[in-house]
Amino acid sequence: MKIPAPRPSGGPPGIARPEGRRAPPPPRVAFEKVSPEIDGGRFPVKRTTGDRVVVEADVFADGHDELACLLKLRREEEGTWTEVPMVLVVNDRWRGEFRVGAPGRYRYTLEGWVDPFRTWRRNLKKWLDAGQDVTVELKAGARLVAEAARRASGANARALARWANALRRAAKPATVGRRALDDALAVLMDRHADRRLAAHLGRELEVVVDRERARFSAWYELFPRSCSPVPGRHGTFRDVIARLPYVAGMGFDILYLPPIHPIGRAHRKGPNNTVVCRPGDPGSPWAIGSAEGGHTAFHPELGTRRDFRRLVDAARKHGLEIALDIAFQCAPDHPWVRRHPAWFRKRPDGTIQYAENPPKKYQDIYPLDFDSPDWAGLWKAGLEVFRFWLGEGVRIFRVDNPHTKSFAFWEWLIREVRREHPDAIFLSEAFTRPKVRYRLAKLGFTQSYTYFAWRHTAREMRAYLAELTRTEVAEFFRPGFWPNTPDILTEAFQTGGRPVFMARLVMAATLAASYGIYGPAYELCESRPLVPGKEEYLDSEKYQVRHWDLDVPGSLRDLVARLNRARREHPALQRNDGLVFFDTDNEQLLCYAKVTEDRTDAVLVVVSFDPRSTQAGWVTLDLEALGVRPGAPFEMHDLLTGRRYMWRGPRNFVELDPRVLPAHVFHVVPSPAGGKP
Repeated sequence: MKIPAPRPSGGPPGIARPEGRRAPPPPRVAFEKVSPEIDGGRFPVKRTTGDRVVVEADVFADGHDELACLLKLRREEEGTWTEVPMVLVVNDRWRGEFRVGAPGRYRYTLEGWVDPFRTWRRNLKKWLDAGQDVTVELKAGARLVAEAARRASGANARALARWANALRRAAKPATVGRRALDDALAVLMDRHADRRLAAHLGRELEVVVDRERARFSAWYELFPRSCSPVPGRHGTFRDVIARLPYVAGMGFDILYLPPIHPIGRAHRKGPNNTVVCRPGDPGSPWAIGSAEGGHTAFHPELGTRRDFRRLVDAARKHGLEIALDIAFQCAPDHPWVRRHPAWFRKRPDGTIQYAENPPKKYQDIYPLDFDSPDWAGLWKAGLEVFRFWLGEGVRIFRVDNPHTKSFAFWEWLIREVRREHPDAIFLSEAFTRPKVRYRLAKLGFTQSYTYFAWRHTAREMRAYLAELTRTEVAEFFRPGFWPNTPDILTEAFQTGGRPVFMARLVMAATLAASYGIYGPAYELCESRPLVPGKEEYLDSEKYQVRHWDLDVPGSLRDLVARLNRARREHPALQRNDGLVFFDTDNEQLLCYAKVTEDRTDAVLVVVSFDPRSTQAGWVTLDLEALGVRPGAPFEMHDLLTGRRYMWRGPRNFVELDPRVLPAHVFHVVPSPAGGKP
C-alpha cells in the first residue's frame, strides 16, 4: 500500500496530504507502548530456545469501529512472515505471543486495521438482542462477506459465497442473523480480511535466541598452571584433564580458564603484583604475548595445540564445556606491538602508554587503542582471534574489561561471530557503571557479571534482584552471580569465615540461573587478603603458581555438589523470571522462592546474613505463588540436609545456626490431600 508522503508546507510536519483523487486514505490505527521493545527497537531482547515472547501494545483508532491486530514474526534469514492473531486484553491493550526455536535472530512487528465485519458483527448482536428487524443489516453483511469471497479461493471462497447468499435472501432475518454470529463465519472472515488500509508498526523488532546454557549455567574458574599435583611445578593441560572429574563431580557445566597464551617478559610482575620479578616468576596471564606468540598462541609450559584439543574433548566427555578468557591487551613484547604500533597510544616521550587504574599501575600491559587510525585492521584482528578459538572447539568466552573497548566494536564482532556460530556465548566482565554494563548487554553480550558480591544485606539484595528481574533490564541483561573472582575478595569473606562462604554460595546458586565461583579458592574458603580491607588475595594466582590441597578438611566441595544437583533437578532454579520474595520479621534473614510458570516446581530459600550468631524469625509466604492450597499442610524437603518438615499456613518459623549451615534450600511439596490451587 502506498502511503501519502508528507508535504514540506501547508500543515504541521509529518501530516499526510492527498496526492490525487485515487490516493488511499492514511491508516487509522495507531500503535503505542509496544513491549518488549528496547530503546525504540534499537536493540534486541533475549530469549533461549523454547521460550515464549509475549508482545503487548496499545492499539486503537478513531471512532468506535472494531479492530483486528496481528503479531508477525520470522527468522532473520527468512522472508516469509508467520502471523499470530492478537487479542484485546483491556483498555486498548492487545497481546500476542510466540515461541522461539533454534538459536539465531528473529524479527517481529505489528499490523492492525479497522475491521468492518467485526464492527458489523458486534452491532448485529446488539440489534438482535434489542429485538429489532435486521433485514437491512443482513444485506450490509452480505456485501462484506461477498467481498471476502472474492479475496478467497477454493473451498473458503465457496463457503463465503454461500454465507453471502444466505444473508442476502434471509426469509427469517432473526434466525439467519443468529446463525451469522457463528464463530465459523468469523474465522473465515478473519482469514480473508480486507487489509488494504492496514497500519504497520513501521519497524521490525528483534529477538536474539541463545541455547539453554546462556540462561542456565554453573561456571568454575581455575588456573591451569596451578593444577599440577607436584608442588612448585607449572601445571599443564594434561593436569587440567586430570582435574576434570573433580570439577564435574561438583556439578559444574562450564570450566573457565584465564588466558592460556604466552606471557610477556618485559616488565613482568612478581608475586603479589610487585615490580621485582625473580627468575622463574611466571608473571600475569593477562600480560599477553611474547616472542612465542600472542592471542592465538599457547603458553609453552601449558602444552601444545594438540594438548588443548585433547582437553576440550575430555571436558566434553565429562559434561563440561571449556570457556576461555579473551583479553584484548598486550604485553610489551607481544608481536602486535612490533607489527602494528599504530594500535597503541603513545605518551609525550614517544613510549607506549601502559595500563593504569589509579593507584594501580600495570607496566606489563599495553591497552589497545580502538580510536587508532587503523581501527579497521584492529577490529579484523580481534575477530580473527575469536575465529581461531572457535576453530579449536571453544564456544564460550569470558571477555575481560569489555567496557574499556569500543561499543561499536563489540556490537559488530558479536554479531559476526554469532552469524557463523549461533551457539557462541559471551560473558561480559565489566565491573563498571550500571548504564555502561547494561549497554554492553544490549550490544550482544550473553551474560554479565553483576554487583552481587557487594550486596551485603537482605534489603540490598532484595532491591537489586527486583531491578534485575522485574524491570525492562530482564529483557536484555542475563546476570551471572560470582561471589568471588581472582580480583574480588570482599571484606565479608575476610572477616566472616566459612559461614559467609556457605551463605554467599547458596545465594549465588539459587538467586541467579547462572553463577560461578573462582576455585579452588572458594570451596577451600581462601580468605587471606593482601592488605586487610582490600579485595586483593594474598599470594594471588594472578602472579604466581599455587598448589591446592583439595582434600583439606572443611572444604565446601560437598555443599557445592548438593547445590548444583538441586539446580539440575529443579526447573524452578533454571530461570530468573520465577523469583518471588517473602517478608520476614528479622532483617538478617532473606526469604525467597523460585517457581516455574505452571507452579509444578517451587524451591524456597531462607538464608542468614549473620556469620556469627544464630538467627531466627517468622517468614510470611504467599501460598498461591508457591502452588500450595491455603489451609493444606505442605512438606518442606531441605535439599542440602535431606531433612523434611511439615508446614501449614503462610507464617512459619525458621532458625539458622551459621556454625552448622546458614541457609535452608527447601523443595516445596504440596500435600496430596491439599492438591494444587
